[in-house]
Amino acid sequence: MGCTRWLAALSVLILCHGCSLSDHGVAQSRLGKASSLAEMEKLIDVPGSIEVETVKSADWTVPLSGLLDLKSAAAQAVHLTDHPEPIHVFVHVVRHPNFGTFLVDTGVSQQLLADPGGHGISWLVRQVMPLDKMQIREGTAHVVARIPGGIQGVFFTHLHVDHISGMPDIPGSIPLYVGRGESTQKSFQNLFVRGTTNKLLDGKADLQEWPFQLNDEHKGIRIGDVVDIFGDGSAFAVSVPGHTPGSTAYVFRTPKGPVLLTGDTSHTRWGWDHGVEPGSYTADQSTNLKSLLMLKDLVARHPATEVRFGHQ
Repeated sequence: MGCTRWLAALSVLILCHGCSLSDHGVAQSRLGKASSLAEMEKLIDVPGSIEVETVKSADWTVPLSGLLDLKSAAAQAVHLTDHPEPIHVFVHVVRHPNFGTFLVDTGVSQQLLADPGGHGISWLVRQVMPLDKMQIREGTAHVVARIPGGIQGVFFTHLHVDHISGMPDIPGSIPLYVGRGESTQKSFQNLFVRGTTNKLLDGKADLQEWPFQLNDEHKGIRIGDVVDIFGDGSAFAVSVPGHTPGSTAYVFRTPKGPVLLTGDTSHTRWGWDHGVEPGSYTADQSTNLKSLLMLKDLVARHPATEVRFGHQ
């Protein structure tokens, strides 16, 4: 009886406080140095030497209510209702002339779709993540194989399953970079995906956290904090918490002008154009909206920026 009560108490404690997204190893990033929006904006409109190729790794269909806050005034004004919405799962190939080639997010592994259970996609996750509606265009293995010399690292916008679904094809020695607190901040929702996340990261390098500064009051990363990734002003990680605790956007200076990868701070162009944050897929909608509006203000100041969204 005593053991039963102890287990029950432990269960209540876990349910009340939640758990981290993963217990995978975490370290301070060895790449990148602290910067600021102001420093980035001094350079952002100067053409750079980075190339960014955005690959549609898979086509997918998911509920619109996950992608957009349908309760927002803008959505209700045009009578948006929930329906299956076609989207893409992207992997971005970033080429630096001196530091090599990196991925932003991972696309989708054909291995994972062929055997989702064997790659850690639990039955519960499969109920809310309809893999049967996902069609591969270019799997992660093919993307990596066509890069001369291979990849030097992966920059994650965040660690939701659809953004790490290419991990079965990423070698275990490849450095992985994430926003601060992305895998370690606790929440109740993590209980449902922790096992899947751990499985997809198993055998891979530690997660290296970008050196974003902490907000002393809330103990989370600050919206709009910036890291100069290579230290040469060519590529920047920008903290955009809300969708997840450590969500990160990326800005790259290319020969044709700046490219902004929003990650899932904005899943869709409609959400971006109307200033509407994502819906049920987002952990903290009010913070997500603040991050979204910060990025929109950035682009308004630098209108030559090409914006590439999380899933459309």
